[in-house]
Amino acid sequence: MTTIKDSVHDHVEVGGVGAALLDTPPVQRLRRVTQLGTVTYVYPSANHTRFEHSIGVYHLADRALAHLGVEGQQAERVRAAALLHDVGHAPYSHNVEELVSRHTGKYHDDVDELLGSGSVARVLSEHGLNPDRVADLVAGEGQFGQLVSGELDVDRMDYLVRDAHHTGVPYGTIDVGRLVRALRFVDGDLVLDEGNVQTAESLLLARALMSPTVYGHHVARIAKSMLRRASERLLEASDVDAADLRRMDDFGLRVALRECEATAAYADRLDRRDLYKRAVWAEMAAVPDRVLDADHDRVRASEREVADDADVDPASVVLDVPDRPSMPESTSRVLVNGEVRELAAQSTLVGALRAAQRDQWRLGVYAPAEVADRVGNAAIRTLGLDLEDSLVRDVRPGIHATLDEFTDAEGPHD
Repeated sequence: MTTIKDSVHDHVEVGGVGAALLDTPPVQRLRRVTQLGTVTYVYPSANHTRFEHSIGVYHLADRALAHLGVEGQQAERVRAAALLHDVGHAPYSHNVEELVSRHTGKYHDDVDELLGSGSVARVLSEHGLNPDRVADLVAGEGQFGQLVSGELDVDRMDYLVRDAHHTGVPYGTIDVGRLVRALRFVDGDLVLDEGNVQTAESLLLARALMSPTVYGHHVARIAKSMLRRASERLLEASDVDAADLRRMDDFGLRVALRECEATAAYADRLDRRDLYKRAVWAEMAAVPDRVLDADHDRVRASEREVADDADVDPASVVLDVPDRPSMPESTSRVLVNGEVRELAAQSTLVGALRAAQRDQWRLGVYAPAEVADRVGNAAIRTLGLDLEDSLVRDVRPGIHATLDEFTDAEGPHD
C-alpha cells in the first residue's frame, strides 16, 4: 500500500494494481502534462497535472466502489481504469486533441494500444486483468464504465474541485462526499439516490460556472488557438507526425515548436505571453450558421480570406469557432419517488443554464495587436457578422466586445 498526500483529498491510499501502475512510464508521463493547459496564462497557480488528477480519480473511484459494495477483480478493473483514464492525452491536455484526432482518428479515451503492450499491459496481466476490458471501462463502456466516464463520473467530480482549488475560484466547489454516497445502480444505470436533485444540480451548476471563468476565459482561448495553430504547422513543416505529437509531454512540444523554423515565432510569443488580441468577440446571434457549422478546412479558408481582405500575413489571423453549446450533465439520472428521471426533466435550473450557455458563447477572431483593428473590420465583412445590436467597439486594440466583457475581472490582465 502506498499513501500519497494530495492537495485536494488529503491522504490517498493506493494499493494493488493501482500501486503497481503508478511507476509505469505512461502514468509517470502525466506528471509532465498540465491539467488545464493554457489556463495558466490567466491563473498562474493552475499548474497541476494529469498525474495528480488521476490519483484523485482513483481515490474517488475507490470510495465509490466501497459505497456500492463492488469488490474483487471487478473493483480492481475499475481502479485501474480510473488511474489510467488520462494516459491517452496529448500534451497540454485538450488543447491539441482535436488536431491529433483529425490525423489519427483517436481521442484521449482511445487507449487500447497504450494498455495492450509494454509496462502497463504487463502490470495488468500480473494482476489478472485483461487490458482490453480495462480500456473499455476508460471509454465508458458497460455498467461500471459509467463510474469512469459518464454524466456522474468520478473524473468530473475530481477535476471540478481540483481546478477550483488550483485556480483559486470558488465556482467548482461541490460536495464530493455527498455525490459519492448518493450513487447507486438501478437496472444497470448509475443514478443518484432519492433526495438528490439538488446534488445533481450542484454538479451541473459548478461546471456551468467554471466554463466561462476558467475553461473558456478569452485569454486561455487565445493562447490555446495559438498553440493549436503552431502544432498544426509543426506537423506540416517538420518530420514530427501526429502519433509522435500524441506521445509528447508539454515540455517536449514546446521544445519542438522552438526548434522548428515555421513555428518558432509562435513559440516565442507563447514563451513571453505576447498573445494575440481579440479582433472580434461576437455573440452567437451575430454569427451566420455557415460559420457556426464550418469544419476545419472551411475555418482555415475563412482565415485566409480575412487575411487577404485585411492585407496581412495569413499567420496573423486566427478564427476560433467553439462548438455549439451542449450540456451532457443534464442527462444525468436521479431517483424521484422511486422513478429514474433525467435531470433535465426534473430541474427547472437546466433550462436557465442552457440559456446562459448560449448567452456566454462567443466567436473569436484573434490577431497581433498592431493589426487587430484591420483584421476585425475585415472579419466582419468576410464572415458576414451582424454586429449592429449586440456588440460595441472595444476600448483596447481590436474591436467589438460585449459590455459585460469590460467588467470581467478574471485573470491578472488582458
